[in-house]
Order: sequence, then C-alpha cells, then structure tokens
Amino acid sequence: MKTVAGVVTALLFASAFWPAVARTHKLPVLAPAPNAGPNFLGTFKDWSAYSRGSGETKVCYALSEPKAKQPAGVNRDPAYFLINDWPGRQAKAEAEIVPGYQYRDGSNVTVEIGSGKITFFTKNEGKSGGAWVFNPADESRLLEAMRGGWTAVVTGTSKRGTVTKDVYGLSGFGSALDAIHRACDM
Repeated sequence: MKTVAGVVTALLFASAFWPAVARTHKLPVLAPAPNAGPNFLGTFKDWSAYSRGSGETKVCYALSEPKAKQPAGVNRDPAYFLINDWPGRQAKAEAEIVPGYQYRDGSNVTVEIGSGKITFFTKNEGKSGGAWVFNPADESRLLEAMRGGWTAVVTGTSKRGTVTKDVYGLSGFGSALDAIHRACDM
C-alpha cells in the first residue's frame, strides 16, 4: 500500500463506524486498542494485510486501494476496500468500503464482480463515509466472487451527487484473506 499513515487513517475511520454497524447488525461494541499501531502481515499483489491490538480488541484486515477512480480529478481522501476479522466479537471477513468522501444520505453502494452485484448500505460519520454489506447473508457470496474474480467495481454517490466508480484489483485477495484469518485465528 502507498503509506502506513493511509492505512492507519482507514482503520481509525473504520473504528469510528463500528458502534453504528454493531447496533444495525446487533453486534457487541468493543473499544479500539489504545496506541496499537498496525502490524504488517504482508503484501499479496493488489492487497495488503495487517493486524492491530490484542485480546478482545484485536482486529485483522486486508485492504486494497483502487487501481482506477472515475471521474478522474475528483478531490477526495484515499479510498479503500477492506475485509475485517474481529475475533473478540466473533466477526469473520466483514467487508467495508471507505470511499474518501461522505455518501449521499440514504444512498446505497454496489460492488460488481463479473456478472454479480452486491448492495452495501452507507453511513456518514463526521466528514467521512463508509459502506457495509446490506444483507449479511451476501458476505460469503461476495468473498467467493472476490477470490475468483479479476476486478471489483465499487459504485457510490457522494453527498454532492457525484457518482464514483472505483476499480479494485482482486489479484492476491485470497492470500491476503488467508493471512488475516491466520493472524486472528479465525
């Protein structure tokens, strides 16, 4: 990945949303580990893997940055596609999109891999947005498609109405996912 600072920013952003996601999906809320920086697990082609924290607050995550962003030249923060393991709350392989902007209120995000499409719900916190799989039953279908696909196209709408399409490479995804599962014993 380009910078560890960008990864830390993405993870801190993600951590801010977990209470809302936990309430939506009836999950327990865990406090983030204090001062626990990321532990680099490796780079796997288009994906990198990290862990952070220990015990009940441990999280392991694989992430990737888009290979292409449309429209070009739109001013926004870095974007990431993450898959998270949270052993303390028995959550394995939760998908998350960090777009680098706020989403339009009430909008959804779609992830297209091949001919398949998965819908994500959105939530804004402060000046940032995040998206998670709308139907938890679609998580396994998404992961299977990501392991076998070439690219994932993420389409979302910003608060200003700009429709963005981010293309993520899926090469190395399976190896990065396996690495986080090993690191978090999941």
